[in-house]
Formats: sequence, C-alpha cells, structure tokens
Amino acid sequence: MSDQNEPRRGVRSYVLRQGRMTEGQKKAYERNWPKYGLSQDDGMIDPREVFGHSAMLTLEIGFGMGQSLADMAEAAPEQDFIGVEVHLPGVGALLKEIEERGLENIRVYNIDANEVIDMCLPDACLDQVMIFFPDPWHKKRHHKRRLIQPEFVQRIRHKLRVGGILHLATDWENYAEHMMDVMSESEGFANTQEPGEYSPRPDYRPVTKFEQRGEKLGHGVWDLLFHRTN
Repeated sequence: MSDQNEPRRGVRSYVLRQGRMTEGQKKAYERNWPKYGLSQDDGMIDPREVFGHSAMLTLEIGFGMGQSLADMAEAAPEQDFIGVEVHLPGVGALLKEIEERGLENIRVYNIDANEVIDMCLPDACLDQVMIFFPDPWHKKRHHKRRLIQPEFVQRIRHKLRVGGILHLATDWENYAEHMMDVMSESEGFANTQEPGEYSPRPDYRPVTKFEQRGEKLGHGVWDLLFHRTN
C-alpha cells in the first residue's frame, strides 16, 4: 500500500488502496463528475450556490463504495450531502448510484478530507459530520495514525454550526473507547447521551452488509453522537 501526498496538516484520513474502477464505474464517473464533482480548485464553497438552495447539510468522510450515502440521500431528499472519498472505485460507484436513483442532493470530493476541511468548507456551514468505520489501525504502534484525534476533531468543530452533530461509528471496541476518550475531552462538544455512553444507532444510518455479517458473528458496533456546544 502507498500513500498519496501528505495533507497540509493533520493525520491522513485514509490509506490509498490498490483498485481499479469497473467499466460501469468509469463510465458513470465520466458522465456525472462534471455535475456532481467538487475539487480543491473550486476553493471555499457556498453550499447555497452549490445546491441551489439552503438546506440541512451533512458531510460524510470516507463513504467507501457510497451505498450508505446514497441510501441516506434518497431517504432525505429535503437534505443535502457532501461525500469525501479518495478511492476512485468508490467515487465511481457512488456516481453510478446517483445516476441510477436520480439523486440531486449529493456532491462529491475525491481528495483527502483534511484538504476539504481546511480549504473548501466555510466555518459553521455543516449541520452534521459522519465518519463511519474509519480505518481502526488496530496495532498499538499504529494508533497514532487513527483519524479521530483531538486536533482533527477541533477542525471539524469549526465547520459545524453550534448544535451540529459529529456522528462516529466503529466496529472495533478499542477504537470506540479511543473515540469516547477523545470526544469526552474535546472542548466545545457534549455527548448526546449520558457522559461516557454510546448512542443507539440512529434510524438514518443504514446497516451495511459488512455490519450485518459482523452482527451474525457477534461483533459489536459502537455509535457516538456529540453535538457542538460553542
């Protein structure tokens, strides 16, 4: 595995994995990227101009193959969604879903999340940020590479409006504990549950096939929902 260029600052939000787009993903990318794609060259966006109206806006960091993001956008057409994913097959797969479902409320970045946060999103423009099943870096010596760290969380905080939600989910208990420690100590955030408690899975978060397989094997999933307080 190899990494792309270092982000401007902060922990990488990904590891670049090998993989090519299928022919269907490639064609969907070519047809739909001009309409739904966003780039760092666009600079700081105005979501109202991007979507043509003002609506609840959610950012998903690392949407994988895009199935869950497409499901959420289809279920909430009155809301807008921005997805970030560095892996081209995932971007192609999401653009294929957008085209097949006729979705108009998703825009996509194919760059590192650090660049999106620092260079593309105005402060307090987001109602929700979702980070589902990020790389757990399960070996102890790699824990420093985990995305959910105090500095990263503070940069997310500034992009959320006051009252906005940061929603994290993981199927690694050790990472869940790490997330809880980081979030519980983060200035400007408060747990939507009692202190130290995980949240029930909200109805809007789809259960993935991967998650369903894990549940059958007795694996747990932990959701954390914290809101910005100031």
